[in-house]
Amino acid sequence: MMAQYLANGLLIGSLYACLAVGFSLIWGVMNIVNMMHGSMVVLGAYATIYCTDYLNVSPVLAAMIGCTAMFVFGYLVQRLLINRVVAAPILTSFTLTFGFDLLLNNAMIRTFTATPRSLAADYGSVELFGVELPVAKLGAMVLALFMTGMLYWLLRHSRMGRAIVAVRMDRHAAALLGIPVPRIHALTFGVGAVMAAAAGGAMATVFPITPLLSGTFLGKSFVICVLGGLGSVPGALLGGLVLGVLESAGALAFGSQWAATVGFALMIAVLVVRPAGLAGRRGFE
Repeated sequence: MMAQYLANGLLIGSLYACLAVGFSLIWGVMNIVNMMHGSMVVLGAYATIYCTDYLNVSPVLAAMIGCTAMFVFGYLVQRLLINRVVAAPILTSFTLTFGFDLLLNNAMIRTFTATPRSLAADYGSVELFGVELPVAKLGAMVLALFMTGMLYWLLRHSRMGRAIVAVRMDRHAAALLGIPVPRIHALTFGVGAVMAAAAGGAMATVFPITPLLSGTFLGKSFVICVLGGLGSVPGALLGGLVLGVLESAGALAFGSQWAATVGFALMIAVLVVRPAGLAGRRGFE
């Protein structure tokens, strides 16, 4: 039973990593706490569900359509609205994204209702070393890890990624070097929206989705950023896996109703002992 809970924790942890990496990227590059992130995850999940149901395409292709639409949404929201307050005190952008989150969440409740929906695809399961692994969860894990790996490659080996890292290190020096900082900010927000949509699409194959889950997804993103380290893709992966395993262990030891409490307790402990996170570096908080 312990091995089964550990396997489940690793599967869910990979989804958590994809869930939080976009949130961490936006926070680390622009110093903006994107309160819309949870709602963008839910919107990406609905995009995958409806494209699968009504366009009669595979969930993978539906997730790609949702990611494309969310990139355009994130780019336009940042370039036209959030970019106007990006240099203001953090409370200003926090309040702005919080207001957008309320509008987006209420629009989704009005459009999709609060009734939980999912792809509900039963592809069976495989057994490995006595541990039963649902194929749907394995597919969601592969999608989440692929998207997280692609983001890591983008930041390390592409011209746009190096520009994003340069803006994160020092936006004023980046501007002096000719990097268009407002455009990079918009691209960063768009990439964060893509990761949110990918996480939502993966979640839709595993869990029933409702707009009421946006706050839960946002809270887990905060915890993972603290655990792994701000703005770090490997840190988000590590934080997501640690949170998934600890929630599974907490559910086994204390009951499923205490799983979220274990995660927040660990977040407080990490803040006290290592504020930069498990994989973060001092000075990047």
